[in-house]
Amino acid sequence: MTAVEPAARQSSAGAGLYARQILTIAAKDLRSELRTKEALNASVAFSVVVLVLFSFIFDSSSEEFHDYTGGLLWLVFTFAGALVLNRSFARETLNDCLDGLLAAPLAPSALFTGKALANFVLLLAVALISLPVFGLFYDVRWLPVFWPLMLVIGLGTWGLTVIGTVFSALTVNLRLRELMLPTLIYPLMIPALMAAMTLTTDLLAGTPLGGENLIWIKVLVAFDVIFTAVALTIVDTVLLG
Repeated sequence: MTAVEPAARQSSAGAGLYARQILTIAAKDLRSELRTKEALNASVAFSVVVLVLFSFIFDSSSEEFHDYTGGLLWLVFTFAGALVLNRSFARETLNDCLDGLLAAPLAPSALFTGKALANFVLLLAVALISLPVFGLFYDVRWLPVFWPLMLVIGLGTWGLTVIGTVFSALTVNLRLRELMLPTLIYPLMIPALMAAMTLTTDLLAGTPLGGENLIWIKVLVAFDVIFTAVALTIVDTVLLG
């Protein structure tokens, strides 16, 4: 047996433990949210109400409306997402739960990644519930482009999730965190939102991914990779100070 084999097994065991820590945190957050449904109910209700109200303003039969479909949909997603992201670390303030998590034998990056994964699932759930409402009230056919649309929504949602989870940790002890979180994350989301809005509008108008709009896919991927790397780099400082 060479010296490399024990080292490889130790590295594999460490990676497995790290993955279990992430999944444990994600499962804990999802169970907590599904038990109370505070953020999920608020986000879904907000999305549905905004889509219904805007349906009285926009004329879905006009040609100009198709230029705004992506912007309208992502406007709903981002504002509803802030309601979910606000609760990410706020729920840990009761009974000093956050201090207990930080004192546990748990890597701060695993805590962050687990929470981000749970937030990502919740935000995707809000998007999947909003899409049928959007299609019904605006007479938009989204089922034929469901999988390309989900790719765009997934990439855009992950960018929102990463930035929102970091700032949720930063603002957890502020009294006005509900106002501060959107103020901080939306300016940073401008490149990703521009790409997601453009791609969503193209898909709903019948333009497939590729060709001229391929650059926007690259923007979304680059945005997700860069901000995920930045978040994982600074998460120790954010959580531990």
